Amino acid sequence: MTQAPSLPFTCRKAPASGSGGVVVTNHPLGSAAGHEMLAAGGNAVDAAVAALLALTVVEPMMVGIAGGGVAHLRTPDGRHVVYDCLSHAGAAATPGMFRPVSDRLPDYMETEGRRNLVGPAAVAVPGNLRGWCAMQAAQGALPFADVIAPAIRLAAGGFRVTAYLNGTIQRHAADLARDPVIAALFLPGGAPATPGHRLVQGDYAESLRQIAREGDTALHGGSLGAALVERLGAEGSVSLDDLRDYRARERDAIFADYRGHQIAGPPPPASSGVHVAQMLNILEGYDLAAMGFDSAARLHLLAEVIRVGFEDRRAASGDPDFVDIPVERLISKDYARDCRARLRDAGGAGPVPPGHESRNTTHVTVADRDGFVVSATHTINGLFGARIMVPGTGIIPNNYMYNFDPHPGKALSIQPGKRVPTSMAPMMVLKDGVPRFALGLPGALRIFPSAMQAIVNLIDFGLTPQQAVEAPRIWTEGGHVELEPDYAHHREALEARGHEVALVPHVGGGMNAIAFGPGGQMTGAACWRADGTVSAMGGGLAEAGVSFHI
Repeated sequence: MTQAPSLPFTCRKAPASGSGGVVVTNHPLGSAAGHEMLAAGGNAVDAAVAALLALTVVEPMMVGIAGGGVAHLRTPDGRHVVYDCLSHAGAAATPGMFRPVSDRLPDYMETEGRRNLVGPAAVAVPGNLRGWCAMQAAQGALPFADVIAPAIRLAAGGFRVTAYLNGTIQRHAADLARDPVIAALFLPGGAPATPGHRLVQGDYAESLRQIAREGDTALHGGSLGAALVERLGAEGSVSLDDLRDYRARERDAIFADYRGHQIAGPPPPASSGVHVAQMLNILEGYDLAAMGFDSAARLHLLAEVIRVGFEDRRAASGDPDFVDIPVERLISKDYARDCRARLRDAGGAGPVPPGHESRNTTHVTVADRDGFVVSATHTINGLFGARIMVPGTGIIPNNYMYNFDPHPGKALSIQPGKRVPTSMAPMMVLKDGVPRFALGLPGALRIFPSAMQAIVNLIDFGLTPQQAVEAPRIWTEGGHVELEPDYAHHREALEARGHEVALVPHVGGGMNAIAFGPGGQMTGAACWRADGTVSAMGGGLAEAGVSFHI
């Protein structure tokens, strides 16, 4: 039994447990939508898709049907299926479609007029809706019309704006104001919608009703897709054929072993399965528990291991249809031994090649009593995506073109059909083939190192799920080291080891997790970094044959 470590933090939220199913999302109404599916007799797949659709309404800055993401599904018979719903470049996209403003940091990814970031040219072919519909059709138990109903209700009836949503509107109000359609919704009267303001999305409700009738073809080849292509106009590189031809890929999960547990994550173009496995393999050579949770020595080791993981990610990552990625070598124990020789006794910031992903994402973790588990991370890339709205539809398109290298001739340069690497980490941890934990979070390049730290928290230190998701984090890409406030007391010690340290409000976004205990009991946890909320179900229907007589 692992002795409880001394912790430098206290949890700000509380977990919830139940044997009938658990839904954890980054908005209370998202969790409620998923719970509604479980209560109606649906399974975790129904609940996850209902939650994600509801989040497109109540977290419109983070996720939408015209975005992309990765969903990791475990079925009751023990199969792991990864639905790759990531966006890709359209058939008309070209390596030189943007004009970079610089070949050097910090402006390497920027282009003239910010065309790869804001507006029609920034939009890539979306995959979220097609992936969600494919997953629910294959594995769900309810009619799709039931699954999309909570989202329709929230869009038509409205919901109260949270301080979290208000803050994101304020941050990008200038860009939103440039598009009169999106401005009318989020900048009523010319000012950001305030906390408590009732946000009604009538056009989007009608779009969702159309999707309920027609399925994903409403967007992928139908009138909603035609409206999107018309809004993008000559600047856009997405055609109706691109939308019609899009397919969500079903991929095999990557498995690795760590201290007697099996770690399962998504394969490329997601980085998490490969590099979480790699980093854990390196750490397996050290007694982390003996170092102590709250120690500068452990934080230094984590920083070095994350640095090595990013070095290899930059050297070998991308869309496997375009790049050969040596997955088996990177996740091998032999390679981990080689990596340990690359760890430094002293840190030190060096030049880091450019990399970019949006931090603005959402994550859901869902499980049911029958053995379905879903861990899914989805986005429209930047806050409010391309920061435009398709007139008459309420749809906010993604700005995924910003994740491509705007310079031709590079590994991540734009090519038609190419998907960019993602740090999304919908992870699961098994013991003897039985699920123990499922987790994930938003946060771009900070996602998979944060997921790795949560797994270490659970396995090496025996933290509770609530403690594991709320625990402070450390991050580096090889340059400066970022520390959250609850690790601030280690700043001087890390600087003495040669690290350039920056204190930041948070590393990554709102993590949520589910732990699986004896007797079918499940415990959900959500952290303080977002509007994360747990909904757990206990009890259930009466036993067969039970009736009451007067």
